[in-house]
Amino acid sequence: MTVVLVENIPLVIGHEWAVELLKRGLAMDHLSHAHLLVGPPRIGKTTLALYLARALNCLHQEARPCGSCNSCHRIGRSLHPDVRVIDEPGGSIKIDQIRELQREMTLSPFEGRRRVYILCNFQQATPEAANCLLKTLEEPPPKVVLILTATQVEALLPTIVSRCQVLNLRPLPVSQVQQALQAHWGIEPRQASLLARLSEGRIGWAIEASSNDALLRNREKYLVVLEQMLRQKRTERISLAQQLSQNPQGLPEIFDLWQGWWRDLLLARSGNIQALTNVDREQTVLHEAQLYTLREIRDCLRAIQHAAQQVEQNVNPSLALEVLLLRMPRLSSDASQG
Repeated sequence: MTVVLVENIPLVIGHEWAVELLKRGLAMDHLSHAHLLVGPPRIGKTTLALYLARALNCLHQEARPCGSCNSCHRIGRSLHPDVRVIDEPGGSIKIDQIRELQREMTLSPFEGRRRVYILCNFQQATPEAANCLLKTLEEPPPKVVLILTATQVEALLPTIVSRCQVLNLRPLPVSQVQQALQAHWGIEPRQASLLARLSEGRIGWAIEASSNDALLRNREKYLVVLEQMLRQKRTERISLAQQLSQNPQGLPEIFDLWQGWWRDLLLARSGNIQALTNVDREQTVLHEAQLYTLREIRDCLRAIQHAAQQVEQNVNPSLALEVLLLRMPRLSSDASQG
């Protein structure tokens, strides 16, 4: 979970239409009891959820959330007794956690207007947990607001989706990410430009990468892994699939990275190099793009998307990776050297 914070206050960058929609609902006192925020990882879903939690419990009567009252600050520091964030990195929300929340929901808010429960990455919740939550969505308790986040609507039960107000969050324009990095985090223009492009519009990723070198090192590592794998034989690919599956919580980032790489090859083949994500590897992208047919590139993009969906739906990650890696084309060493 990446929350965009400025002075311990969640700061929503972009997604103006979603903010306005929630503001109108608050102003008219016609806010849904359940929301579903959908979008890629680190795009701002949890930050927007915390924005709504602050707005619901802000101590000011106007211009909520004010960002300066005690309630807003406590929510920003995860100290407010009526706001809970349920996040299980690399794991699943379990039925016992939902039952515990349901017992809490019968109680009146301790000090705020509403109890707010933010359930992150609900596409990874166990089937038992999802079905248990459905009962609450069908008969919501008073003064309770549920906010679910997920990467894809299709990964959730249709009955859950139908009982939520769905907000589909899209990647931000690169220019907006760059401006935010410079204005709020003091990143120098050249680095901000690079991080904005590499983030593919995911503001949370860009902010974390600005202070965490491990993200950029992992990017380099797994691009090299991809490059080497494309020149490996079947047995080596199966072995690699087993290695990568040992860290299932890291797979979404790898899939996103690989999708961005193949998308760049597709852009290079069409001559649209201005839109490349991996701008620091432009010459490599231009060279590699000529080694594959358009059909191979598109097939790889579809295969990665399919593997990502399977892992999100708790399919055996080793099996999903084996299928993915064996579907990708194989290059000879001669071809790679041009």
